[in-house]
Amino acid sequence: MILVTGVTGTTGGATLRALLETDAKVRVLVRDPARFTAPDGVEVAVGGFDDPASLVEALREMFAQGCEMPVRHHHTVKVPGEPDATLLCVPALTATAVARDLLQQRLPLVECAALPGRALGVHHDAIGEAATRHRVAAVVGAGWDPGMLPLLRRAFEVLIPHGHTEARDRPGTGLHHTEAARRAAGVKDALATERRDAAGTLRRYVYVELERGASIDAVRDAFASDPLFAGEPTEVFAVDSVTAVDAASQGVVIERLGSAHTGAHQAMLLEARFDAHTFAARTMLDAARRIGRLAPGAHPYALWP
Repeated sequence: MILVTGVTGTTGGATLRALLETDAKVRVLVRDPARFTAPDGVEVAVGGFDDPASLVEALREMFAQGCEMPVRHHHTVKVPGEPDATLLCVPALTATAVARDLLQQRLPLVECAALPGRALGVHHDAIGEAATRHRVAAVVGAGWDPGMLPLLRRAFEVLIPHGHTEARDRPGTGLHHTEAARRAAGVKDALATERRDAAGTLRRYVYVELERGASIDAVRDAFASDPLFAGEPTEVFAVDSVTAVDAASQGVVIERLGSAHTGAHQAMLLEARFDAHTFAARTMLDAARRIGRLAPGAHPYALWP
């Protein structure tokens, strides 16, 4: 049986949907069962991350039935039995600390945190150090980007070694800004995107679902006074569904154009539209199926046979 927590969140929900495409038995852990409609065949356990006793009870029942690879968020209590893999579905800003704690408990880990610039390397190095110290395997960068997208780009470069790659996408998601927007008073959910205009200026577009009775003007004022949003022009829009906006904005175009050294007219083109959270969930499940064959330490995600 596989335990999924955070199913009301974006990545947790995508992970549940990916699991439903398999034959695995699934149990979900939710705080309020009245707010979650369980798909057919999915068991529901009631509990929360801030209630260790409820987590212990849910996991104890699962281990008694025999487990495969529980998918769960961070907790700090010891429970009977050990999962084959733990899929880390927490906000990027907390991922390093949570990963260290899980590895300290000798739980094999799969993670897909997307962090900017050097922060990603620091995050992966911290996981590698903890995994080696506690002699447990971890797979890092098992998502869309980092994860599958760099592998696709690398494949283009192998097949056309001399040339250049152009990558274009829909408005990119700013994870740090999205998390900050979600914490703003009056905001139920949010999505912060960014793109450069014709002059090369980075512009932010924040889409928010408002709590009942909240004012979009008050939310705009809150963002205007937040240092995180300072420095770039930011536009804030009230929408009925952030999920719908997110789904409509995701896609990528990768084009590899060969130089004169490669021969005439060598080129490769990939154009795709997709839900990045679903791709990340499927990539994490692929890594979890293979983590049992890996040596202790951190391993960048790869297309293992």
